Amino acid sequence: MDVAIVGIGIHPFGRTPARTGLQQGAYAARLALQDAGVEWRDMQFAFGGSASAGSADALVNELGLTGIPFINVANGCATGGSSLISAYNAIKSGQYDVGMVAGFDKHDRGAFNADPKELGIGQWYGEVGMMMTTQFFAMKIQKYMHDHAISHDTLAKVSEKAFINGSKNPNAWRTKPISVHEIINSTMVNNPLTKFMFCSPAEGGVALILCRADQAKRYTDVPIYLKGATMKSRRFGSFEVFAPSQALQQVDGPTVDASKAAFEMADVGPKDMDIMQLQDTEVGAEIMHMAENGFCEDGEQESLIQQGATHIRGSMPINTDGGCLANGEPIGASGLRQVYENVLQLRGQAGGHQVPDNPKLAYTHVYGAPGISAVTILQR
Repeated sequence: MDVAIVGIGIHPFGRTPARTGLQQGAYAARLALQDAGVEWRDMQFAFGGSASAGSADALVNELGLTGIPFINVANGCATGGSSLISAYNAIKSGQYDVGMVAGFDKHDRGAFNADPKELGIGQWYGEVGMMMTTQFFAMKIQKYMHDHAISHDTLAKVSEKAFINGSKNPNAWRTKPISVHEIINSTMVNNPLTKFMFCSPAEGGVALILCRADQAKRYTDVPIYLKGATMKSRRFGSFEVFAPSQALQQVDGPTVDASKAAFEMADVGPKDMDIMQLQDTEVGAEIMHMAENGFCEDGEQESLIQQGATHIRGSMPINTDGGCLANGEPIGASGLRQVYENVLQLRGQAGGHQVPDNPKLAYTHVYGAPGISAVTILQR
C-alpha cells in the first residue's frame, strides 16, 4: 500500500505572541485540510508532537471532538519525522485510508535546557557543561574541520546561504540576508561557532494530510508520494548528542543508517535527489550531514560550498527554505517543515525559493538527541 501527501499547511515560524503553540498548530491543520479539500471529521487518525506547548492531541479541542484516535509522539528534534513515519506505517498497513500529521511548538527564548537525569545521564554531565548543545556541536565540528580541512569561511557560507533562502520564504523567521563578514564577526558562542551560525528555539506549526496512494486523486491533482520513510537510533560506538562517553572504536551514526535504509526502500540513490533538506541545528551539522546522508565524501563540502553547489540554483540545493538557521527550531514542527517545503518544491509552488528544472525527487533528514535520525524521500 503506497502512501501520498495530499494536503499541507504551515503557520509562519518565529515569534507570534498573539497565538499559543496549540493555536499555531490548529492554524496549520486547518490550512492542510483546506488544501486537501476535506474536513476534520474526515480524518480517520492523527499523529503529532509538541515538546513545549502542551500535548499535540489537544488539537481536538480546536478542531473538533470527533472521537479520532490521536497519538502523541515525542522523539527530540526527530519528533516531526517520527510522527510522519508513524502515519506512513498506519496507512501502509491497510488500517486507515486517510489521516493527519501535525506538529507545533512555542519555546522560550534562549538555549534548550535539558535535564541529564531525564536522559539517563549523571548530574556530572551537566556540571561540566556538556548539556549545552552549543558546546557539544562546537567540539564536534572542531574535530571535523581538523580531520577534513573545512575552513571557517565555509562555516559562514552555510549561514549566508540559509539567510538568503530565508529572505525568499514568507514563512521564515529570519528574512534578512546576512553577509559572511557579519556572520564571522558576530558574537562568539562556542568556538568556532558564532551567533549567526546557530539556529534558535522558535515557534511554528505544520500539518500534513496523508492517504492511500490509490485514492490520492480524490484530494489533489498533484499528489506527492512518500517513497521512503525510515528512522534509526544510535549504535554502540556512535558519538552523539548527550553521549556520556566515546567508544575507542567508532561506528557510523544513526543518520548514515537511516539514509541507507531510505534509499534502499525507495530504490534510488543520493545522485537521484533534486532537493535536500538536512538538519542544520548549526552550520557544522549541515556540513557533516551532507556526507553522512551520502551526498558527498568527507571533506568535499569545502569545495562544494565555496562553489555554491548547495544554493537553490546549484547542483545540490540544500535547505531551500532557509532551514533551521533561518526558520528557527520549534521541535514538534521542524521535521514536518522540511516535508512541507519539499511538497511545495515538487508541486512547483515554492515561489521565490523554487528550485528550477522541474524537480521530481526530494529528501528530508532530521536529527535529534540523544542520537535519533529520520529520513524521508518524496516523489512527484
